[in-house]
Amino acid sequence: MRPVLVVTHTGRADALSAAQEVCAALLAAGLTPVMTAVELEDHNRFASEQAAPQLALEGVKVLGDDVPLKDVELAMVLGGDGTILKAAEIVRDAQTPLLGINLGHVGFLAESERDGLTDAVRRVVERDYLVKERLALDVTVFVDGVEEFRTWALNEAAIEKGSRERMLEVVLEIDQRPLSSFGCDGIVVATPTGSTAYSFSAGGPVVWPSVEALLVVPISAHALFAKPLVVSPKSMIAVEVMARSAGPGVLSCDGRRNWELKPGSRVEVKRSPVPVRIARFRQGVFTDRLVRKFSLPVVGWRGHEGGEGK
Repeated sequence: MRPVLVVTHTGRADALSAAQEVCAALLAAGLTPVMTAVELEDHNRFASEQAAPQLALEGVKVLGDDVPLKDVELAMVLGGDGTILKAAEIVRDAQTPLLGINLGHVGFLAESERDGLTDAVRRVVERDYLVKERLALDVTVFVDGVEEFRTWALNEAAIEKGSRERMLEVVLEIDQRPLSSFGCDGIVVATPTGSTAYSFSAGGPVVWPSVEALLVVPISAHALFAKPLVVSPKSMIAVEVMARSAGPGVLSCDGRRNWELKPGSRVEVKRSPVPVRIARFRQGVFTDRLVRKFSLPVVGWRGHEGGEGK
């Protein structure tokens, strides 16, 4: 069957069109397009509401009912980074590789753009892609030593204040030793993949995906020593919400899985034994991806030994 999961942003006309195009091309090539029941229903309802019956999906199997997740060969994700994070959540238990087609703005996790959709389908049919593993996080919340919540993250775990008017009082711990206590708007614990996301916006460094490390980035901290840190991937990072905090905090993992942090809560973050698998078409240079995605100025570069600039 060669089932291929298609994940998209069902509330956007461009995503609707892209999903229809991908599913039709997969069927024509003898592969089996698969969607979640909710997305398939939303897609066809949206096509009906837009008076675009030609965009309705036919021949698409339902994930779980018709095709088990473990049998899915690849997930083609049509959208921005948020849609890719949604897809990572869907396939987490099976570690299905994710191939992103950017329909958003930056789309840092995506491998291809909308105008490369036909070529992307062809390469999926021919299995002309590589699969890379990306470091992920295990995140656990304790209260009075008792586990209350457990989840994971691909980009980051953000511990933030719950009230705009008040700071969050925290103690930061690295490898079971206290490092510093301070008031702040929050702390971001990120992976190299997430170093170009929330962590980057908070002032953290960009870390190349080939580097195995964890990032700790305080947000608007009232402290002398509260700079971004890069620590070992074997480290365990803990953030304790101090009992004297004026109100609760909020844990947000990839902006999708949230938990209220009462004063006295402890959040432990470490490397997950289960990575996220990302499909790539080529062994690209990460520097080129940065330049392309962030539109960085490189005019005047001549290259090694006076080569022509690009």
